[in-house]
Amino acid sequence: MTYSGRNVIVIAVLAAIHCVPTMLLAQEPSGPPKPAAREYLPLGDLSNGRDEINAQPVTPDDRPLTGAQTATLGSPEIRHSYWVPGFQYGNFILPSRLENPTVSQWNSTSYVGGNFSLLASGRHSQLDVNYSGGGFSSTDNTVGNGYYHQLGTAQQFDWRRWRLSFVDQFAYLPQTQFGFAAGTNLSLAGIGGTLGTASPGLQGSYLPNQSIYSALGPRYSNAFVTEIGYGISPRSSLVLAGSYGLLHFTNPGNVDTNDAIFSGGYEYEVSHNTTLGVLYRFSGYHFVGQGQAIGDHAVQLAYGRKITGRLALELFGGPEVTQLRVPIGGSNQHISGAGAANLTFALAQRTGLSANYTHGVSGGSGIFTGASSDQVQGSLAHQLSRQWHGGIHFGYSRNSSILQNSTQTTPSYDSWYAGANLERALGQNAHFSLAYTANMETSNQLIPSIGVPSTSFTLHQLTIEFGWRTRPFIIR
Repeated sequence: MTYSGRNVIVIAVLAAIHCVPTMLLAQEPSGPPKPAAREYLPLGDLSNGRDEINAQPVTPDDRPLTGAQTATLGSPEIRHSYWVPGFQYGNFILPSRLENPTVSQWNSTSYVGGNFSLLASGRHSQLDVNYSGGGFSSTDNTVGNGYYHQLGTAQQFDWRRWRLSFVDQFAYLPQTQFGFAAGTNLSLAGIGGTLGTASPGLQGSYLPNQSIYSALGPRYSNAFVTEIGYGISPRSSLVLAGSYGLLHFTNPGNVDTNDAIFSGGYEYEVSHNTTLGVLYRFSGYHFVGQGQAIGDHAVQLAYGRKITGRLALELFGGPEVTQLRVPIGGSNQHISGAGAANLTFALAQRTGLSANYTHGVSGGSGIFTGASSDQVQGSLAHQLSRQWHGGIHFGYSRNSSILQNSTQTTPSYDSWYAGANLERALGQNAHFSLAYTANMETSNQLIPSIGVPSTSFTLHQLTIEFGWRTRPFIIR
């Protein structure tokens, strides 16, 4: 069965789970009921633009600090379930393919596809689905033609003290997701904008790392997470999460990775806006066709602060112990530190900042059989006028071998992307965006995949994107 077929099954399973009979609720013990995931107001005419939606009341984000998902500023209160289909077109204009960046010829790659977002809400459950996919064609013969798919699903159930969540993030792309179509809706699953369902992303430690540009070619990436939370008291709770992830390439020469992650956390709400927690996480990495395997243990303290509509901050940090099946440099154990930070901040009514940082052991991005990784990504968006929006985007990663060998230089890669974008609304249901992004990579060794004896390269990319959607179709 293909990976695309597996993810179709995932959607079907989540949709079926969403229809579980409500008689399960009758088995709950008596007591004051816990509020549903969201309180919904009438949908109204939400297709009129951002201003009307921004005026809607916002439901606070109540996802756990020690769980697998990142925090948000909250979400608009919308009563009806709905789905919205759309169309998207994108064009990448950039120099010749990475294998030979010294050639000055410029090429064009066009992406044409459809997308949709679905929100199906019940009294004690909610299902969010975002999908984008289609085909691409390039004037560069080394890129050729192909397909792309991005899918994000989140199913949540609430039963008084219990919460059960299923989250899946899948992508099949001709290149890395790190900086892909940055600054445009083509980088996202779903229709984007204000009607795109706001499924929070996964913490960086749960996502397969693919931040080394030198790992070339199409690849499948997927992370499926199951999470269970239990409220011990009105202020304290336990959270358990397990995930399975993969990063597989269609071209030979790259390292395919599978990972399994388990975490357990305890958190306490110090005040209405502040939460403290402690968590343990085990990550196991296996590499297809390789003898190496990694077991990674991390214990972290956690701090979270949320102000609905203004601030969502999460900080994690603690020791990390890494064990290897095959010793490197005469050692099979490495002790270091691991940490993460996630920030979403509304600077003003028209300006927003989003950034995240992750440090720790990762799968190696298709180059290493495990790596010590640092990765930061962020964006700043500003509403210039009623029709125009602008912003900047950036990302940096460093990946190096886990254990150092005293007699050899530790291989490492540094990757960057940075750029700016403009977007204009075209009526109520369409938009046009233009983005520029510079992609750079340096290494302390020769980069064989670029086809020339060099330790660095830089690519400049111009992205043109157009999107159109229908009005929302009300389900109930």
